[in-house]
Amino acid sequence: MTTENWNDDARPTTSEGWTARAKEVAAVLATDAVERDQANRTPHAEVRLLKDSGLVTLLGPKEHGGAGESWETAYRVVREVAKGDGSIGQLLGYHYLWAWAARLVGTPEQIAAVEQLYTANNFFFGGAVNPRDDDLVIADEGDVLVFRGKKSFSTGSKVSDLTVLEGVLENSGEHVFAIVPSDQDGITYGDDWDNLGQRLTESGSVLVEDVRVPWSSAAGYVDKQFQALTYNTLNVPTIQLVFANFYLGIAQAALEAGLSYTAQHTRPWPYGGDNKESATEEFYVLDAYGDLQAKLWAAEALIDKANAQLSALLHAEREALTPEQRGEAAVLIAAAKQRIIDTGLEVSTRIFEVTGARATASSVGLDIYWRNLRTHSLHDPVAYKRVEVGRYALLGELPEPTWYT
Repeated sequence: MTTENWNDDARPTTSEGWTARAKEVAAVLATDAVERDQANRTPHAEVRLLKDSGLVTLLGPKEHGGAGESWETAYRVVREVAKGDGSIGQLLGYHYLWAWAARLVGTPEQIAAVEQLYTANNFFFGGAVNPRDDDLVIADEGDVLVFRGKKSFSTGSKVSDLTVLEGVLENSGEHVFAIVPSDQDGITYGDDWDNLGQRLTESGSVLVEDVRVPWSSAAGYVDKQFQALTYNTLNVPTIQLVFANFYLGIAQAALEAGLSYTAQHTRPWPYGGDNKESATEEFYVLDAYGDLQAKLWAAEALIDKANAQLSALLHAEREALTPEQRGEAAVLIAAAKQRIIDTGLEVSTRIFEVTGARATASSVGLDIYWRNLRTHSLHDPVAYKRVEVGRYALLGELPEPTWYT
């Protein structure tokens, strides 16, 4: 991967400018995405690319050197980067969530401190968060919390400057989030992420041994009591929509790769009785691409609608959010996620039908799109997203907030 250096360039000042910058980053990533996927090396250079381009501080406050952009822009940026490399799109999307984590659950003082810290220093976030398992236990030692345990997944932590730890407080069972330096003796990375897809996300295990955090850094806690708001529960819809956007980026890249290969390499079938001079004239090829493009446009429109709706809530006053607003956004996101999973998997599979046998060569790398989508779309069962939408449509029920809803 050859990297561009944007350090001497003026930073974009509009949403459109940042989307264009993301496309430039994606173009760099796409040049050797297949080779880097096959090598499965830790993506230090890729994260440096995100930093140098200015994308890391997209949501950061302007007074600290950030772009002060909206989540609607951030979602589009994630989508564009994922077109170049699905793994790096995921890393950037997760970073945006963790960069916003203090705003989601923190106190005003914590929000100000965290946003200044990461924006001014161009820091990149990872997260060792898996609320499904109580595998990280927190001991209360007076003014200090001590994290101990092992997380099965820690996306991006090894290439990050800051890591969001999530654990369960002994005795109370309360979940606590805290931001800590990633490079420290108490955190050991397992280097055991070797999965089918999203191979460059550094999503392996992490061992946490006696990581000490002052109570003042426990996100949202005042005098050891969590200050609950409905706004706190936007964390799951926010990350679920991150998923939908980088799924869409991967699917769009798959379709573009198929179209390009067909136009340049696929041969027409010589035994059809109505032989064509080019594969681009084949009726079944045109039919397939027309079907897939229409479905992707529909998924994109639904995701864009969800992006606009959730972004408005994320940038509104935290205290003003109602459970109804939260629930309606969650339903729309559930619909968008299920639609892009189904469509994305179809696109990344059917492109082989219209590119031909030679397109299955490892050097072509068309398999990367299906592998990436198939791997991450198993994060949580999509059937439950369909049920959420079904309950809303049939019964008028809004989903209750959980760690996956």
